[in-house]
Amino acid sequence: MNKSFVWGVATSSYQIEGAAYEDGKGLSIWDIYCTQPDKIFEGHSGDIACNHYHLYKEDISLMKQMGIKAYRFSISWPRVLPNGVGEVNQKGLQFYLNLVNELLEAGIEPYVTLFHWDLPYELHKKGGWLNSDSPKWFKEYTKVIVEAFGDKVTNYITFNEPQCFIGHGYSGGVHAPGLKHSTQDLLQMTHHILLSHGESVKTIRELAPYAKVGIATTALMHYPTSNTPEDIESARKAVMDEIFKSENAWPWSVSWWGDPIFLGKYPEEGLKYLEKYMPKIKDGDMEIISQPLDFLGQNIYNGYEITTSPNGEVEIVNREIGHGKTALNWPITPKSLYWGPKFLYERYKKPIFITENGLSCHDVVSLDGKVHDPNRIDFLHRYLKEFKKAGEDGVEIAGYFEWSFMDNFEWHSGYADRFGIVYVDFTTQERIIKDSGYWYKTVIETNGKNL
Repeated sequence: MNKSFVWGVATSSYQIEGAAYEDGKGLSIWDIYCTQPDKIFEGHSGDIACNHYHLYKEDISLMKQMGIKAYRFSISWPRVLPNGVGEVNQKGLQFYLNLVNELLEAGIEPYVTLFHWDLPYELHKKGGWLNSDSPKWFKEYTKVIVEAFGDKVTNYITFNEPQCFIGHGYSGGVHAPGLKHSTQDLLQMTHHILLSHGESVKTIRELAPYAKVGIATTALMHYPTSNTPEDIESARKAVMDEIFKSENAWPWSVSWWGDPIFLGKYPEEGLKYLEKYMPKIKDGDMEIISQPLDFLGQNIYNGYEITTSPNGEVEIVNREIGHGKTALNWPITPKSLYWGPKFLYERYKKPIFITENGLSCHDVVSLDGKVHDPNRIDFLHRYLKEFKKAGEDGVEIAGYFEWSFMDNFEWHSGYADRFGIVYVDFTTQERIIKDSGYWYKTVIETNGKNL
């Protein structure tokens, strides 16, 4: 890794903050969703979570102890703007100012994600992302945050995983707000989200021209079964194009979100299948959406092995055979962290941050009072070796944010799954650095030379 490579950890507001009803915070769609029966594992919620709202100084102290160089966290929009727009909740805003000041004092660079799924409920009642005013709402919210932070924050991410909150929240109905919209509605929402992203970027550029700006997307990152040109091309197609052939899978596409942002147009392969459902695109829309970015953040966990069939078609290799699995039964496919960044860099020509990568393990506190998680160390080691190799082979790799800093509320799984490199006892709120946390410290200290 070069000297400027960023080593960090990541979290999100609803998953760790708690204090869901304190100090003037407004409701989010997740606050409401978690009150509904049979939606979240064992009725869990983020009402308390890791109590980071009150324990942030302790958490930052742990980060410093672990040698963390950068912290990617998200802002709770309704904590700052209880109604989504209008009056600012000064106590909520002050929490984030305190957080940033504490990070800087500890020598940790803040990376601010503006939206990680907790839409203000008051805006949801107005139609949420279906409302044509949503880009204006997001622009106003961005302005409040950037003006408050000033030059203390120099790295912004507009959205986290739009594929996921559209795909799970408004198509599959398993995340907040738990809806199943039509293709027309989903495409209209997507366009409004992309416009919101563009308006946000413009606002950041105007108010903080010194800041670097990007977006964090996600997708299955497939990889070729061999290094033949045919298999590599099949894997590239599987990542970028093949998803449009599967009905209702397009929200999870890389290119449907990435091409408008980085290339200024929706992908032709996608339009073959979706054009008849498309919303009206106004003059100037694509210019707003494709505001220049400084980097692409990508959340990568796994993918499929891809080969080329005898007739030249893309063919998926059965990943149930021969793959280790995480506690969530996600396959362990380290090559995703080589080929994913490679395909993205070839297409979009932007520095690549891995903004999330990690796994859920069956972590327990052992008799010695420690948390031994060799599976996590092995997973991270394998994936980071592949990412390092991508950099050596010409991909401009900018940084890596391990998911997650600490165990947290894992959406519909509640507290059943543990992704952290810090263990959290959700009853006592005690934190214990896991073996993987100490291992990650050595990786950072050597700048990846020990991988």
